[in-house]
Amino acid sequence: MHEIEDRDRAESDQALVRKTAAGDREAFAALYRRHQASVYRFARLMTGSASTAEDVVQEVFLALMKDAGRYDAARATLTTYLFGTARRVTRRRLLRERRFVEIDASDTAADDSPDVSAMLERKDALHQLRDAIVSLPSRYREVVVLCDLEDVTYETAAASIGCAIGTVRSRLHRARQLLGTKLRRMDGRHVDGRHMDGRCVDGRGAVAEPVMRCAV
Repeated sequence: MHEIEDRDRAESDQALVRKTAAGDREAFAALYRRHQASVYRFARLMTGSASTAEDVVQEVFLALMKDAGRYDAARATLTTYLFGTARRVTRRRLLRERRFVEIDASDTAADDSPDVSAMLERKDALHQLRDAIVSLPSRYREVVVLCDLEDVTYETAAASIGCAIGTVRSRLHRARQLLGTKLRRMDGRHVDGRHMDGRCVDGRGAVAEPVMRCAV
């Protein structure tokens, strides 16, 4: 397993895409292992559904397999390509399904073990954070997920979304303001920043800088 991971890291995305275009299944599998988690997290928070996110991942990588021969690294990095494709797929799905995004009920299932109270407390705080993200308007949600969760550059986010870098900056600023307000008001109580190990919100419930450096 470690040998596979080392081999994956040794080859660039561009080289792996070229091999994928030539029909190399191992190269495609390496790309999938490298980028699947990021695409899933993006889709999960954009749709609010784990099952839909899984479907989005499948569509994104099927599109990559189909279009590998036309991919031009000079025009966009593979990360930009994948997030841009994921964005189009999620928007199309949400429009088609004509529904508001909701957190899966499975995410809130309680653990009856008497020895996991601290874990459940943290899980509840993370669920609250995820709920706040999912409730943001999509134009703000996507920049938070890309810039604050996936830690992509403003340039990559702008290319993925198809807007100016200045637009990404202004949307991200507004998104952080909205997120801080939602976290303070959620369930009628302030979110204690200690639940997030001080990385996501401060003790007043305000979003801290840098925002969202925790797994949701």
